[in-house]
This record gives sequence, C-alpha cells and structure tokens, in this order.
Amino acid sequence: MHSEKQYIELYEECRGMIKKHSSEVMNTLRDRAFDDFRRMGFPSKKTERYKYTDIDKLFEPNYGLNLKRLDIPVNPYEAFRCDVPNLSTSLYFVVNDAFYTKATPKTHLPEGVIIGSLKTEAEKNPELIAKYYGKLARTEEDAITALNTMLAQDGLLVYVPKNVIVDRAVQVINILRSDVDLMANRRVLIIVEDGAEIKLLFCDHAADDRNFLTTQVIEAYVGNNAGLELYCLEETHAKNVRVSNLFISQESDSRVNHNVITLHNGVTRNRTDLVFNGEGGECSLCGCVIADKNQHVDNNTLIDHKVGHCNSHELYKYVLDDKSTGAFAGRILVRKDAQKTTSYETNQNICVTKEARMYTQPMLEIYADDVKCAHGSTVGQLNDAALFYMRQRGISDKEAKLLLESAFINEVIDRMQLEPLRDRLHHLVEKRFRGELSKCEGCKLCK
Repeated sequence: MHSEKQYIELYEECRGMIKKHSSEVMNTLRDRAFDDFRRMGFPSKKTERYKYTDIDKLFEPNYGLNLKRLDIPVNPYEAFRCDVPNLSTSLYFVVNDAFYTKATPKTHLPEGVIIGSLKTEAEKNPELIAKYYGKLARTEEDAITALNTMLAQDGLLVYVPKNVIVDRAVQVINILRSDVDLMANRRVLIIVEDGAEIKLLFCDHAADDRNFLTTQVIEAYVGNNAGLELYCLEETHAKNVRVSNLFISQESDSRVNHNVITLHNGVTRNRTDLVFNGEGGECSLCGCVIADKNQHVDNNTLIDHKVGHCNSHELYKYVLDDKSTGAFAGRILVRKDAQKTTSYETNQNICVTKEARMYTQPMLEIYADDVKCAHGSTVGQLNDAALFYMRQRGISDKEAKLLLESAFINEVIDRMQLEPLRDRLHHLVEKRFRGELSKCEGCKLCK
C-alpha cells in the first residue's frame, strides 16, 4: 500500500487554501515539510521505531479535512463537563484541531501567561513563535511529523514567561466533533521559560460515532530551573485512530513529569522523545494502558542523556484483555560525556487472555562509564494463587480479578502529583475494568 499518494495530491491541490487559513510562521515550514514527506512516505513496519504499528494501513481510508476552517456546530462550554471533583482547573477547549475562541474562559491566569490559538498568537507575536516552532519536531526525520507540519493550520499555544508559577492546573479538552469521517491535525507548542512552572492536563474525547484520525505534534521547551507536569488522558472510542508525537527539551535543573493514560481507544500510537540539554535535569515518564476487544496501543519512547548529572525514571504498565495488542519500545541513550547519569526503565504487562498480545523492547545504549542505569520488562497473567486465595475468602472471581488488575495499574496512577486527578483516575480505572465506557459524569456529548 502507498497511502501517502492521496496526501501528496491533496497538498498539491490545496496548498493555497491551507496557507490562506493559517499563519505565516506555520506556513514558513509547510513546503519543506511537504518535500520531506514526499521523499520519505509513510514508514513501514521495517522501520525500527514503527515496527509494531502499520502506519500505512491507518492512513489508507479517505478522511475528510476541514481545510476551509468552517465553523463546527458545538459549544463545548455548555455541552461538556469533565467532572474531576476538587480539581479546580483553568478550562480550555480544542475542537478537532482548532482552539475554541467563541467563548472566553472564566479563568484568571498570571500576568504574561498565554493560552490560546497557535495561529492567532503567531500573527500577534511572530518572533516568539518562530523562535520555537518546528525546532524540536524535525520534519526531515519523521514522516508523521512532516505530514502534521504540512497540514496543521491551527493548534494550541501554552506560554509561561520567566519565573512565573501557574498554581492552578490548566485543563485542555480535545473534542473530536464531526458529521462525517474526519482527519484532524493538531499542533501544540509549550514554552516554559527559566524558573517557570505549569501543570497541564490534556483530555481526548470523541463526541460523535464517526471514524476519526488524529495526528498530533507537541513541542515542549522547559527552561533552566523550570517545571512541567503534563498529563494526557485518552477516552475516545473504538473508531478513533490517534498518532501522537511529543518532543521535550530540558535545560539545566529542569523538571518534567509526563503521564499518558489510555483508558479507551481504537488504535493509538504515542511517541515521546525527551532530550537533556543541561545538567541537573530530572524527568519521570509514566504510562498505563487498559485495552480489550481489538484495541491497539503502541508507546515508543526515547530519553537522550546528552549531558551528565541528569536523572530519568520510566514506568509503563499494560493490562490487555480479549484480542487487544500492546507494544512498548523504550530506548535510553547515554552519550559519552553524560557522566553521573541515573536512569531506570520498567515495563510490566498482564495479558488476561491467551489471545492478547504484548510486544516489549526496553533498550539501554550507554557510552559513558560512570552511570547507574537499569531496565527490565515482564509479561505475565493474573496470579492464580492470589485469585484462589481471594475466592476462598468469599470474593467472587470477577471481583478478585478486578482487585488484582486495579492494584497493578494503580502503581502508575499513584505517582501522579495532582491528588484529585489521582482519585478520579482510580474511579475511572475501576469502571473501565468493569466493562463500562468511563463516560465523564455530566458529559452531554458522550451520552
């Protein structure tokens, strides 16, 4: 299959329209991204970082695109309520791939903080956006990044100026809304300057029973002594395909805590590339996956220790039921000059049925000699002895299974620093294991 042909023809035909409804800063990289995409085409399963997901097959169907930026008939502020008790957030919405601007959020941000449309902010402050946009997401190295760069017309900007601490968590609801099968190309730019801090919660939801294909590219710059907490929660449906690339750059003494939670989906492929550019940095990458039926979740990570005296910790856990498929490939690269590096990587998985499949590939690539690094992976089934023990004490087989699965996943959730979010996720995970769709309470769109 050669699915890239339709996207090449689409861009050649609609190049002017795409640029007309975007900003000059985004347009500057568009033609080069197109050339890179046309040269590479979609990666095959022979490509090392894509060998567990058939990308060409995912992009083969003919999806509609909103290149004219027509208004989407939805008011998410009235239709959506994501109920996380006791978590007071500044709430924003992205509808498909455009920042929702028709209603002003009733939130107050510290002076200088910007959360808004990437297109609009690029027109108002082109020098700031041009300094960062497309610098981490290199189109010549990845076809999905190139495709997103050539088609994305808007997105989300999160900017926190120097020494500003945003105490209140910022929640961004990504809503997929369409009357026809739709492809959305979402772009996110996060800039956390020196000494600044912010907590971000991204929630993906699908409002309609349609086939959706989402490409997402997130670039996150974390300055000297800055802090970023980024939580990504996916609760869509079985007709949703999500291909997301996250690129993070950390400077000296910076802190990053990234958690990705997949509770309900169709096919998901998450890529995370994190680079330490300054000494003293710390990062924690965590992920948990609950999949059943024929769902597929592939997490691919790279932590690049370019400099010394940095610490990284990585923990991903999967529970796979029915005929679902999971994949994890995590590479830790410690370069020659990155002495005094500490890095630990763990991937643990449970296949509830004999039909479930898990592919795991933790990797260490070390060129320095004064380091502390370890990695490990396990794939198993629920403990029969523990199940038997609980059944002897009057606990039903279903409840015993639920308790073991929840305890297994909770190790990841308990590492999250937002306590109300932890409590809410414990509840959602339990509902998910009981076979419910984990709809947010009060959500009119998902009902």
